[in-house]
Amino acid sequence: MWDKKHIIAIKELERRHIEAIFNLARNFKELSQREIKKTPALRGKTVVNLFFENSTRTRTSFELAAKRLSADVLNFSASMSSLSKGESIVDTIKNLESYHPDIIVARVGFSASMRTFMRYTDASIINAGDGANEHPTQALLDMFTVEEAKGTLESLKVLIVGDIRHSRVARSNIFGFQKFSSSIRVCGPTTLVPYEFHKIGVEVFDDLDKALDDVDVIIMLRIQRERQESSFFPSLREYVERFSLTPGRIKKAKKGCLIMHPGPINWDIEISSALKERLHPFILHQAGNGLAVRMAVLYLAGTRRKEL
Repeated sequence: MWDKKHIIAIKELERRHIEAIFNLARNFKELSQREIKKTPALRGKTVVNLFFENSTRTRTSFELAAKRLSADVLNFSASMSSLSKGESIVDTIKNLESYHPDIIVARVGFSASMRTFMRYTDASIINAGDGANEHPTQALLDMFTVEEAKGTLESLKVLIVGDIRHSRVARSNIFGFQKFSSSIRVCGPTTLVPYEFHKIGVEVFDDLDKALDDVDVIIMLRIQRERQESSFFPSLREYVERFSLTPGRIKKAKKGCLIMHPGPINWDIEISSALKERLHPFILHQAGNGLAVRMAVLYLAGTRRKEL
């Protein structure tokens, strides 16, 4: 039985919760391949997509997932709201609560804000990314894709490369894969790999060529220049030379190694465009799995027993 009202962080989920999401996601993925792709599972429920940061993939994925489940969907954009006129986020939540939504999918630019939202609404909160803290559904779709391709999440070697400091995706994936006894490596400029990662059982590298040795999964991250208040490396050119995944470097990886990216990809920065034809189809498949995973998350949040 599902016992979570909110899905705020991978860190707070148990392995059984993740497995329950994956079991549902497999069913919803099969549904999406049918001629009629909708189910009445959330008919009569209202889902609010509350995005205080720009998003294309995550917002549209949640919107389509809710519609596939027959929910009523309200999309809220901060740039088009009274926030631009000085209204506080708390007042915005209170106003939305007057509509009695069942689920609020929220993305915000600062960490730990979901706890504040929970105080002002009875709706289930799903974290669609909060600052540099967590992005649970991205990690879930990454893990679901790896399990689909590898047949297991047990005892894998996972390498995460790039802007670790500012990445909520990195944190959620670390917490998620560790629940399945997988080992995690992170690699990037020393200024972009905070000391805290040494404390959570993660192996830290600043040499990509060494980090690639014998890994099963590589997750390349985008350089998040919009979150960087100062320069964390001398130049983009130097970053590309040291940390971009190139045809030469990929030869050093284990045969059958999965290459993933949460998107959007800056080709010729994180990954060489010479690899686009080879890697892009799987990265798009990874993104496509997000629909099934988010349908599963919305279903569980929308059908939970109210007394939980």
